[in-house]
This record gives sequence, C-alpha cells and structure tokens, in this order.
Amino acid sequence: MRTSQRRRVVAVRPPPTLDIVLTLSQDLYDAIVAHAKKDHPDEACGVVAGPEGTDRPVRFVPMVNAAASPTFYEFEPTDLLKLYREMDDRGEEPVVIYHSHTATEAYPSRTDIGLAQEPNAHYVLVSTREHGNSQGPVDFRSYRIVDGEVTEEPVEVVASGQSD
Repeated sequence: MRTSQRRRVVAVRPPPTLDIVLTLSQDLYDAIVAHAKKDHPDEACGVVAGPEGTDRPVRFVPMVNAAASPTFYEFEPTDLLKLYREMDDRGEEPVVIYHSHTATEAYPSRTDIGLAQEPNAHYVLVSTREHGNSQGPVDFRSYRIVDGEVTEEPVEVVASGQSD
C-alpha cells in the first residue's frame, strides 16, 4: 500500500486475539458509511488515523479511489504518500483502513488480503450492495489481516466523544 521511499519503523503488536474489538465513535462510523454510499457504484476507500500505539481511531481521511471501479479500489499513490508523511509528522498510524464492496458481501477478497500491509490496522469493509447510495442499512464489518490470515472482530459504535 505504501509508495514512500522513506522507511518508517513500526512496532508490530502481538497478533490480535478473539477479544479484540474495534471501537468507533458514531461520527466516524457515520462518515465511513456516508463515504461508501456517496461513491457507490464505485468502491470508496480511506483511512482513519490515530495516535501511534493506541489503537484509537480519531482522524477520518477519505481518499479518492484512483481505480474509479465498482470492483476494485486503489489509493492514489501521491495522496497516499502525502497521508503517510502527515501521519509520521503527527505521530499517527493508520488505525482503520476501509473500503466498500458494491456488489458483494463485506468480506475481504483475495486481492484485499494480498494488499493488506498494515499488521496493526483494522480492515473495515462496508457492503453497499443492498441499498447502494440510498437510505437503508449497510453491512459494516471489521477484520484483522496478518500474514494472509483473516480474523473477523466485533465493532462497537459508541456515542461521539466516548471513544477518546
């Protein structure tokens, strides 16, 4: 995922266990879902950054899907490099990496698994296949993907201000 020539030292936390939960504020949850619906029928993608080592998603960063495709997403390399430099400067890391599936369930594809390069990140998938960009629920799921192994984890949405 990263196109930077700079090297960043990342402390890899122990592999997640089944009691790991992604805790998101209602505002962040709503922002991710709104982005997925807005970009439908193309896949949406983005990052929620947070302070390094805290596993606390704080800063919503919607990205442009450079592939502009309903079946694939790709971060624009220049935008991704800029984001990683910003995160480095701010002492942040990608806590959540999200994208949408427009015609399939919210489960990582083989391509998604192969692209997962952040072992500490929560990989969120939002399926908009049922309602597209109209009102209605979405399928919102989170996974840890480490060395090609996919583990689903619960998502807890809390009132904004409670996840800080």
